[in-house]
Amino acid sequence: MRWINSRPSSGARLALTLAPFGAVVIAYAAGSATRLAENANDKLLPSLAGFADAINRVAFIPDARTGDYILWSDTAVSLVRLFSGLGISTLIALFIGMTIGMLPYLRALLSPFVAAVSMVPPLALLPILFIVMGLGETSKITLIVIGVAPIMVRDLALKVLELPREQIIKAETLSGNSWQIALRVVLPQILPRLITSIRLQLGPAWLFLIAAEAISSDSGLGYRIFLVRRYLAMDVIFPYVLWITLLAVVTDLLLDRLRISLFPWSELEKQA
Repeated sequence: MRWINSRPSSGARLALTLAPFGAVVIAYAAGSATRLAENANDKLLPSLAGFADAINRVAFIPDARTGDYILWSDTAVSLVRLFSGLGISTLIALFIGMTIGMLPYLRALLSPFVAAVSMVPPLALLPILFIVMGLGETSKITLIVIGVAPIMVRDLALKVLELPREQIIKAETLSGNSWQIALRVVLPQILPRLITSIRLQLGPAWLFLIAAEAISSDSGLGYRIFLVRRYLAMDVIFPYVLWITLLAVVTDLLLDRLRISLFPWSELEKQA
């Protein structure tokens, strides 16, 4: 049998999925044990027990100064910023992406501009945003919007252009106007792609958020990572990085479940 036609069983698939993660944990534990054996005060690769102690300290013991549980308060602040930026980007992408894809005049007007804006490095605009909008929440959320919205707009516009032209013609023969065609023909078919586009932009959105929090903030996951780095507190930095990764993975899975539950036909379309 050719390898290209072989399929792992459910148990083998689970084992293969867990294998890379287990290998990373084992490699880290071995490297940490080696360094700590040479220097018990080494901070570069803390032990797994050190991680557990740090997690307990930031997640389950209130801060002596503020009384907050640091991990959870940082998480809440960062998620509000992240989802605010993604929510605004989604609305922008849905409206502008549909209109660019549907209306040739607007496509000629806005498509080159959106393409040019999508090539601007968002982090290069961060100092400008801080100068113009200040150091508050607005500049951080705006950075996320600038970073992800143009890409989402282009993605949705391309999806609209991929729709079969016959569907538009049939709707026109049934006396459908542009508004009706947008709501009844185009919108239902691009919503699954909109959710997928949000999933694809989760990583960049987290990057822009952490960059903004690291430069100017007094709370948030990115702020905390860059605050404790001056003390070489790797026992806090590593868990925070893993926690951010876990939040992103869970959000990605939930969005995919949402797509499948709302638009089950999109899964069949993908498999076809």
